[in-house]
Amino acid sequence: MYYYHYPYPQYPQPHAYPGYQFYPPIARQYPPVDVNIFTKSIKSYRLLMDQGSKLLDRLGNPNFDVKLMAAAQQGNKTEVDRLIKSIGLKVPVNTKYTPTGVTFDLTTQPDPSSHMSCCTLTVHMKWGN
Repeated sequence: MYYYHYPYPQYPQPHAYPGYQFYPPIARQYPPVDVNIFTKSIKSYRLLMDQGSKLLDRLGNPNFDVKLMAAAQQGNKTEVDRLIKSIGLKVPVNTKYTPTGVTFDLTTQPDPSSHMSCCTLTVHMKWGN
């Protein structure tokens, strides 16, 4: 004797959640992609990377390192800022330091239309225990 297996229930089955209706998702309309701001940000970030490289090159100078760390250890923020400015970077640099490390935030100049800078490169390095 052979039994035939029905691929669907023979009798209508009740819904698992009465009153629930399935609605297909509505296709969302997105505005066209505008890459102009992103392109400007990429160019600005390339400048930051170049300036960051110059900063690291100067920090690699042993005489400069001694002066920078000595000024930071004494809490002489004015001298630390003067030393960083002496590197001659084209972008503003904000320096923060603790006994264990130093952080340099390089930012782009604000865009005249938005009054905000697009990008920041943060370099954080350990210099003590």
